[in-house]
This record gives sequence, structure tokens and C-alpha cells, in this order.
Amino acid sequence: MAETNPAEPRPPGRLLGPVVSPPGPHAAYATRPQESRGRFHPETESATRSCYSRDRDRIIHSSAFRRLKHKTQVFVQHEGDYYRTRLTHSLEVAQLARSLARTLSADEDLAETVALAHDLGHTPFGHAGEEALDAATKDVGGFDHNAHALRLVTKLEHRYADFDGLNLTWETLEGLVKHNGPLTGPLPGPIAGFDRRWPLELSSWPGLEAQLAALADDIAYVSHDIDDGLRAGIFTIGELTAAPLAGAHVKGVLERHGELELSRFIGELIRTLMSELMEDVLNQTRANLTGLSSVAMVRGAGRATAAFSPPLLQRLKALKAFQMQNMYRHPRVMAAMTRAQAVVTDLYQAFVADPGLLPADWARIAREGVPGTVARDYIAGMTDRYALAEYARVFRTEIQL
Repeated sequence: MAETNPAEPRPPGRLLGPVVSPPGPHAAYATRPQESRGRFHPETESATRSCYSRDRDRIIHSSAFRRLKHKTQVFVQHEGDYYRTRLTHSLEVAQLARSLARTLSADEDLAETVALAHDLGHTPFGHAGEEALDAATKDVGGFDHNAHALRLVTKLEHRYADFDGLNLTWETLEGLVKHNGPLTGPLPGPIAGFDRRWPLELSSWPGLEAQLAALADDIAYVSHDIDDGLRAGIFTIGELTAAPLAGAHVKGVLERHGELELSRFIGELIRTLMSELMEDVLNQTRANLTGLSSVAMVRGAGRATAAFSPPLLQRLKALKAFQMQNMYRHPRVMAAMTRAQAVVTDLYQAFVADPGLLPADWARIAREGVPGTVARDYIAGMTDRYALAEYARVFRTEIQL
């Protein structure tokens, strides 16, 4: 739905009512529900769920989360049902983040929540769609998917009578905005605006749970993009043998099992690759946690606490470079993404030129405000197939990706 203009909210405050802690012990450096900085709009908390568990449930039930089912990860949807979408990717990241948090005695619910939310702000058509929307909207501040995710959970989701957004806890919002590290330099408008209302301490690192979610994202996508690339025939097993980091695991599977059907080969390869990455994170993070006895110390450490070891990080960067060259820039992928970028650009220009082309509620807001920002929000929320359907409606012609 389009944005409304709610009354000025009450000042943010502590959690109200019972504060439930999840089962299992928390380490001294973990983020504790009972120490949460609360929600922007004070609410009575659940008697059966911790505040972070409640945040997770709100994200899962949101419209933005459901739309991830039909948003591209790498391959557009019509190419096959086996390839990852933003939704399946987010679920995989959440599973890895929860496993890391459990092993390190951090808050599993918060790690899972940040993982589930980390891709909410993505446009249709993956990074190509984001690049196109950012370029098209420079006159209204551009587009940043983390900034849009913050707008979704604080403004654009309309599920509750008393406030816009999902009214998530401070710790979840902090993790959503800066799970990849401190934000410095010019800030995207939505982040700067919200930070003025409720400071998120953007110059510091987030808590351990958000950092673990970011590493889980890295582990998930480098692994499952190998899976998708092999299934799609973008590269062969033989070519993958030469890939940094992954190549050693390819050779190991071949040595142990010989020739396997593709699904079994991929399963063995991804299992062993993920295991190495997860174990490295756990070992390096344990070492980095030495001497840190509170979440405040994690935030104030001046560096990432959750991390890969330096040698593995270099191998991981080399693997990402291999994937960029051999998968993301593959002619088959690039051709589809070039056409997808044209869809995003053309739709934005059409909606700004004639806001009447927007659905009625969005058109009303566009006429009362800035058409470009409304068109940007509308397009960012689209799924791949809805963007194509809107293109066909607006231009009375279909485009094939």
C-alpha cells in the first residue's frame, strides 16, 4: 500500500509488560532481550515470545517478505523452478545465522530475524534492477536496498491500526541497517531521517548477532550460486575445479566418490564448502571475542568481531571474483538483466511523467507529494513477474527476458 501520514508518534521507550528470554544460556557478549532498547511505539510485550522472536514473526507475516518468493536472486524465474529466489536465499541465510548464534551462545532469534530481513528492500531483477532504479532516481536521492528495507519496516508496511510499519525493536533495526558494518559518509535519506528520530549509532558496529547474519549471507550466496550455476550449465564441473576455494572441494568430492549424478555431486560439494566456511567463522570469531564481556564492547570494538580468518577471506574474495567473471557476467545472465533494467527504467519514467498510471492510492500520494519517490517505492516493491505485467499494462506490449 501507499504511504500514509500518521500522527506524530510517542517517544520511543523501553519494552512494556513481561520480557521473555529464549531458552538456553546467553554469553556475556550476547544481545539480551531483557536489555532491549525497546520499540519506537511502546507496546505491551508477549508473555510467550521474546521481543526478537516477535520481530521475526512480524517479518515472516509481512507483505514484503512474501514478495521475496518472486524476486530474482540471479536467474529470472521463468528459467526454472530449482533456482534460488530472494525468499529461499533468506531462509538459507536464517538457518546458517541461527546455527552460528547457537554455537556461540548469542541470541538465536535476533540473528535469525536480521537474516530474514536483510533482503526485504531489494528490487525486482536482482542487483541489475537495483542499479537501474538507483540510476533512474538520482534526482530524488537514488535507491539503496538497506534504506528501502528500513522504510518498509518503519513506514510502508500497513498491518497495524496504531502505527505504520512493523514497530521492530531497536536492535533489529540496527542490525537491518548496518549488518555489514558502520555507516560513514553521506547517508541515504531514509536512514538519515530515521536516525534523527531514533539514533541507531550508525558509526559503530552492530551487535554480534547482526554480524553473524552478514557472514551467513556471504556463506549462503557463494555456495548456492555455485549450485545454481552448475544446474543452469553456466559452468561445468571441470571449469569449477580451477575455482579458488571451491576447486579443492570439487577435487575432494571426485576423489572420494568418483562420478556422481549432478544432484549428489552438488550436495556433497556444497556440504563440504559450507562446513569449511562455517568452521572458519566460528574459530575466528571465538578468537576475536576474547576479552569482550558485553554487547557494548562488541559494538565499541572498532572492528568486526564476527569474521572469517584473513587467509580464508582472501580465498573467498578470489572465489567471488571467479563467480563474477564466470556467472554474473555470463552472456546469458547479462542479456536477461539488460532487458530487466530497461523494464525498471521505463516504468519509472512513465510513472513520473504520468502519476495517473499508478494504482489509485499510489497516484493520490504521488500527486500530493513527490512523484519520483512514490514511483521509486512502488517499483521497489514489485516482484519480477509483476514488473513485467505492469510493463505490459503501461506500454501495451510484452517484453521477454
